[in-house]
Amino acid sequence: MEFCIFGKYYCKRWWRMGTISLTTKIYFGKGAVARLRDLGAKRIFLVTDAFFFQNGIAKEILHAVGGEGKIFHGVLPDPSVSLVAEGSKMAQEFAPDMLLALGGGSSMDCAKGILLSLPQRPVFVAVPTTSGTGSEVTAFSILTHEGVKHPLIDPTLRPDYAILDDDLLQNLPPKLIAEAGMDALTHCMEAVVSKEGDLYSQALAVTAAETLMELLPRSFDGDKSVRGNIHLAATLAGISFDHAGLGVLHAVIHALGGAFHIPHGRLGGVLLPHVMVLNEKVSLHQYARVARACGMEGAWEKTAVRNLRGAICRLRKHLGLPSTLREAGIESKELEERMEEIVSAAEQDACLLGNPRSVSREEMRKLLREAMG
Repeated sequence: MEFCIFGKYYCKRWWRMGTISLTTKIYFGKGAVARLRDLGAKRIFLVTDAFFFQNGIAKEILHAVGGEGKIFHGVLPDPSVSLVAEGSKMAQEFAPDMLLALGGGSSMDCAKGILLSLPQRPVFVAVPTTSGTGSEVTAFSILTHEGVKHPLIDPTLRPDYAILDDDLLQNLPPKLIAEAGMDALTHCMEAVVSKEGDLYSQALAVTAAETLMELLPRSFDGDKSVRGNIHLAATLAGISFDHAGLGVLHAVIHALGGAFHIPHGRLGGVLLPHVMVLNEKVSLHQYARVARACGMEGAWEKTAVRNLRGAICRLRKHLGLPSTLREAGIESKELEERMEEIVSAAEQDACLLGNPRSVSREEMRKLLREAMG
């Protein structure tokens, strides 16, 4: 089966100043999955991973929808184009009237790739089980091809419905809470300074960042009562960056993740403080808005932002996340050997277009070397 999507969608920019897109209807709270039955689907194609297939949750979700269902449970981390092609063949043969993604970012990315292959667009529903990617409300998908992560950006990728059910968050392992939560925080911090952003995206990003900074330590320490609000905060962050775009942080994360297969949130936690320093000269006021919302003291904006960076580093430590690329599993020699490959991939990443200032290849090299520790 020949399968090509990059020619049409790779690096396609759809966001425009003066446009606010609120196309995803969101159901949230305990028992929200029950709303699936109201959608009236007859043929449901569910995309998930082996974990949710084997523990029976995928079948429970299908039962909640009603109708005839088929499950594609081959999703792996960093889904590849070949994996999407496998799921697409199955979906095309089944001809669903609903495409349903269940799981974390990888399941939603894979489902979005499958969506692009279908001759007739079904209703697209996302049921996230982690609080990080925001993919349940965005026009973004990240697929891997030949060791490189490619962002696909198109408004047709936004789900029609997002189901944020607190019941799916009760047994999250601490490591997943940490990495997903830091992923959401990086979305806030990039969206709030994006040159494509405005009062709308900044308000969402600031509110989400404030919530995450306050509640992530409690969730990580076992307080399940705050996880619904963290879930909503991650979705707010998703809406924010869907509107405003991202920046150099995510361009570099995609390049590093494709090269070394390290989770998104782990890399984001390492790089975020360094990127804040890089962008601070042109984005001090926006960073200061986040700092003030999070209760950072300081007579000057620069002081408040410095305190915010310190708070992010303390949060990272509390969550057990690495502070350097070396601690994340990258050796200095490996980084240097692949430096030009990584910088080139980051330079071509569509996310770079939203950064508040231009970033040279030399600045990216310096950023990576400083983050090695």
